[in-house]
Formats: sequence, structure tokens, C-alpha cells
Amino acid sequence: MDWNVAQAKQHLSEVIREAAHEPQLIYNRNRPVAAVIAAEDLAGYESWKSAQAKTGRKTIAEEFAELRQLMIESGSEDGFEVPPRVDRPNAFVQMLEEEYPERKS
Repeated sequence: MDWNVAQAKQHLSEVIREAAHEPQLIYNRNRPVAAVIAAEDLAGYESWKSAQAKTGRKTIAEEFAELRQLMIESGSEDGFEVPPRVDRPNAFVQMLEEEYPERKS
């Protein structure tokens, strides 16, 4: 369940009890600001985090920043052209063509 800060304060016992089953997200003005998780989950996260730090792996944000930089350097900063699929018909396009035959391209 998701909570706003005021609800989380008023129902702290319930937030903690529910965290044993699944993470409880706390929002402030529709933005997530905290999560309450089970202690076992925290131990697992800390173990994973320290293993990541030891291996020198990049975070997904770092990977995307690198990809973004590579696209800028290749001149594709606005994205790249993806050709239309030709291996199967597009049901949505077919429906539109049947509904509006005068707009057929």
C-alpha cells in the first residue's frame, strides 16, 4: 500500500506490520520520499549493495547516462529511426483502416 506522510504518521504500527509482507511506500506531494521494508529485506539489500560496490558495477542510472552520451556523440541525441514492423499485421492500424477507409494511407 502507498501512504502519504500524514497517513504514515497516524498509522505507523500498521505501516510497520504491512512492511513485513511488502514494502510500504511513503509519498509527499505525489513523490516517493521513503520506503518501509522488512529487516530481512534491508539486510539483503545491504549485502547486495556492498557486493555491487566491490565489483565496481555501474548503477542503471550510470549506464543510461553513458548510453545517452554515446548517442549524443554519434549524432543520435534525438533518438534513432525504428523501422516499422513487417513480420505481422498491426491490428490497431487494420481497425482504423476499416473504421475510416477514406484515411487509408
